[in-house]
Amino acid sequence: MGNGQDICMGEVVVGISGASGAIYGLRLVETLLRAGKTVRLVVTNSGRITLQHECDTTPEDMAEHEGVILEDAKNVGAKSASGSAPIEAVVICPCSGTTIGKLAAGISDNLVTRSAIVAMKERRKLIIVPREAPYATVHLENMTKLSSWDTIIIPASPGFYQHPKTIDDMVDFVVSRILDHLDVDNSLINRWTGDEIQ
Repeated sequence: MGNGQDICMGEVVVGISGASGAIYGLRLVETLLRAGKTVRLVVTNSGRITLQHECDTTPEDMAEHEGVILEDAKNVGAKSASGSAPIEAVVICPCSGTTIGKLAAGISDNLVTRSAIVAMKERRKLIIVPREAPYATVHLENMTKLSSWDTIIIPASPGFYQHPKTIDDMVDFVVSRILDHLDVDNSLINRWTGDEIQ
């Protein structure tokens, strides 16, 4: 079956860490479910706090949706952490600076970091969505290291050529770019055609 990239079983691990921007992870899960994907959801303790504070929801609330499997962030023996499990991709959204640092140092101390490092070793698609402002030099250095190891880095930085009218519009811009890199068709944004500026 190859190195894991040949397997396309539809399961995507979505990790939510403690960075601000939990709404990006929430919206990503919603859109993946609509696309028919199974989501293995892993939320760190800090991510749980941010999810409640910013979105007034919990991982358990999210897991009530069909297609979401909630995994305990303390359980490094869960399916998401297995190299032999048919996992299509891992996305950490949002990804805190601390999580970025752990990944760059090869530290897998919870299921989010373990799943990501397994994705690296198995050559699965790994996407991180940092939401820090400004970036410290150590963040930039760690992201450079991760990028050199084929991690896709999509900052939670919405574009404005879409003329967003709402927060949801700005969130959708970032989520659409994540979905593009997961090869998931979506119509969250209007695609640039080149005819917009005459």
